[in-house]
Order: sequence, then C-alpha cells, then structure tokens
Amino acid sequence: MNRRDFLKKCMAAGAGGFVLSNQALEVRAGAERPNILLITADDMNYDSPGVYGCGISDITPNIDRLAAEGLRFTHSHITIAVCQPSRSVLMTGRYPHRNGAEGFEPIDAAVPTLAEQLRSAGYINGIMAKNSHLTPKAKFCWDYYIQGQELGKGRDPSLYYKYARKFFEDATAAGKPFFLMANSQDPHRPFAGSQQEQNKWKTHLPYSRKIAPEEAEIPGFLPELKDVRQEVSEYFTSVHRCDQTVGQVLRALKDTGFEDSTLVMFLSDNGVALPFAKTNCYLNSTRTPWIVRWPGVVKPGTVDTEHFISGIDYMPTILDAVGLPRVAGMDGTSFVPLLTGAGRKNRDKVFTVFHETSAKRRYEMRCVQNKKFGYIYNAWSDGQTVFKNESQSGLTMNAMKQAANTDPDIAARVQLFLYRVPEELYDFESDPDALHNLADDPIYQQQLATMRQELLAWMESTNDALISGYREFIFSSGVKTRG
Repeated sequence: MNRRDFLKKCMAAGAGGFVLSNQALEVRAGAERPNILLITADDMNYDSPGVYGCGISDITPNIDRLAAEGLRFTHSHITIAVCQPSRSVLMTGRYPHRNGAEGFEPIDAAVPTLAEQLRSAGYINGIMAKNSHLTPKAKFCWDYYIQGQELGKGRDPSLYYKYARKFFEDATAAGKPFFLMANSQDPHRPFAGSQQEQNKWKTHLPYSRKIAPEEAEIPGFLPELKDVRQEVSEYFTSVHRCDQTVGQVLRALKDTGFEDSTLVMFLSDNGVALPFAKTNCYLNSTRTPWIVRWPGVVKPGTVDTEHFISGIDYMPTILDAVGLPRVAGMDGTSFVPLLTGAGRKNRDKVFTVFHETSAKRRYEMRCVQNKKFGYIYNAWSDGQTVFKNESQSGLTMNAMKQAANTDPDIAARVQLFLYRVPEELYDFESDPDALHNLADDPIYQQQLATMRQELLAWMESTNDALISGYREFIFSSGVKTRG
C-alpha cells in the first residue's frame, strides 16, 4: 500500500474522530517516509510530568509542550519495568521470554530488530546513551553511536543538543531519512544533588533548578517521612533536568529543519527507582508517559483515555508509520490507527512481566491490567525469599525500615515489599498505589478467577515457561483450568 492509499485508509477508519484535511493528506501522501525520533527518560514515573498530573510548578515544560503539540496516551505501559529488557522489547516487538533478553542479556541473534528493518529501507540509525542496553551491537545497525560518558553521564542537556544537531546535519548531508533513539539517563539513580551521587562520582553534576523537599510530591505508595521527602525532591530535580534534555533534543530537530517531517515519541523505560515501582509489576512499575507528535497526522492537544498501548507495540507501529511490512513473530500490533483518531478493538488490557534484576536475582512476576483492575502473580513469593533490588538503595527504604520499628502500618508495607504474597489484586481505578490487596476478599473472587484465566490464556499463547507452575498453582487454589 502506498503512502497516499495508507492515509486514505486512516481517514476512512477515523470517520467521526480526527480526520486529516485534504491539504494535510496531500502533504503526507507526497512526502518521503517520515523521520523517526524516539526520546526516552530513564526511570521516570508516569505521573511525574506536569501534563500527567504532577503539581510541582513548571516541572516539565518541554514534555508538556510536546503533549500540547501531539497525542497523549493515559493507558500506556512498558512491558517489563527494568532498563535493558524494556528497551529490547521496544526494538523487537516481542515479550522478553520471546526475544531472549529477560534480564541484562543480549537478544537472540535470530530475532529481527527495528533498526535492521529501517536500515534495509535506507534509514540512518543513531543512538545517544544507554548504548549497552541494546545488544548484541551488530543487531542494531547504529551509524551514529554516542555514549553516555560523552553526554555528561547522560545528564547534560547542552551536550544532547550538540550531538543531536550533528546527527540531524549528517542526515541532511546524506539525503536519507533517520531514526534517532535519544536516551536521557535522568532521572535514574543517583539522583541530582544526592549523597548517593557524591558517593558514586565524587562530585555533583550540574542542574539548573533544585526542587526543595517542601515542593516534592510524595507518591501515594510511600509513607510521609523526612528522608523519603528528601530523596523524592532529589528525584524531581533529576526529572526537571531530564525535561531540559528533551527540550534540547527537540530544539536541535527544529533548528535543522526537521520538525515538520519527523514522527516524535517520548516515553520512559519504567517507573521510578523507589519501592513498589521499578522492577515490579504494579501500576507505578509499568505505566509510562507516552506522547506522540506527528505533524499533519496527529491532531495537536489530543488525549487517548480509552486504548491500551504497550512496549511490544512500538516496533510494529513504526514499521506501519513508515510503510514497511510487518515482521513475522512480533507480539505487538500497530497503533497507527489510534494516531489518526480511529478506534481499535482488543486494546482494553495489557500484560506485563518481570524476570530478573540487574544483579541477576530472579523474581518471576506476571500481571494483567485493565482500566479498573490489576492482577499480579508472584511466582517467587514463598514466605522466605527476600526481594532485593536497586530501589532499596538510597534514603527511602532505610527510612521505611527504621520507621517500621514503631509504626505497624509501615512495618506491614516493608514486610509486603520484601516477601510479597503469591497473588495480588488491586482496584487500580480507585487504588492506583496498590495499598489494598483484594485477592482474599470474598467480594472479588469472581474478578480474581476471571483475571487468572486471562493470564493463563496469555501464558499459553506466548509459551511462557511459568505456565505449568501457574496452572498447578491455580488448580491447587480450587479453580479449574483448561488443558
């Protein structure tokens, strides 16, 4: 299907929603394939940008402006809440157990990547920071390879402008379309101005605005403690610096004349590195800010509150957007129809997973979420195994453990985080911070059974290695299973 016919199809599908003008249709149909810019944040919680609800004044002006110029999704998720496997999913369109990168390992050599497909179509591929999180290097066909150390440890907005501009200028000279993956390493630990940063690098990296503890918004899944507030304020200082990086990459795009010919997406690779978020399957683990700007195709200032999109959908969406055929074996599907205002069936839930931490500790988790409920199966939880992850470094977890000595509610939260229970069921619509586990509540047993069956069916369809153990688990719980 040529570009003109593709856009006509989008228009027909979008009747009643956003319809492209005839002028825009002609522009897009006659244009070359769009350039692709993916900007990622590192460990930014979904509700940290102002446009996603953060109340700190002017915390993310550049991200907010991008949302005003494009489409913002509210039910957007990455597939696995840890850096390397999350990014491997984006670039393969496959769940971690189907691309080989369950943790910090390379993808399987036989799995096709987005970068391979784009290079074959004549694209120049570039990456800025987080380079080692996409391996083996040969599978990603980078023509432009700027590492985090060249970008002020991935935290210097001015250097992002410099190198992004150089990449865009090189693309102009080559006369080829481009794909650039610009990865900020903010707001990943160590947070800006923190003691943890001083301990790691023997210095504090520059930042232009310090968020004071009294300004910080404590996530609802954490207690109000002095050290928690201190660390969260350092996190938001990093969030603001990340936003500046986003702004500088977008400025470089505009200054080189590519703003109107580039499909831009912004998202985070997972939630904040604090307890009950990153390296888990909670709503605050996998839900991500996800913004799309595509001049002439996406109506500015729109919000999709209906459809679920996931990390597995990124590669098929980009292939669709540039007019390349779908690659066999992908688990995700294109959401280009959503970008044109068309509805799409079967986007009412998302499946997420977790396998192992960067320290190679295995904590198998599976989750299914819809608009209202989230169900999590913790295969590792046996009452004895202790959960250990990066989020326990720094101030917050230590403060919680100390407070647990005198506060029974905090003690219960610490106990749950460290040992978990095999099943968790939450009404995420009314309890987004997962404070009230409904799995043992008699009122919700039918909902529990339904979501168990949904998860089992997904495991079967993706050949999940946990399927036998999970089938045995729910059978022992008194629920009949298929097969």
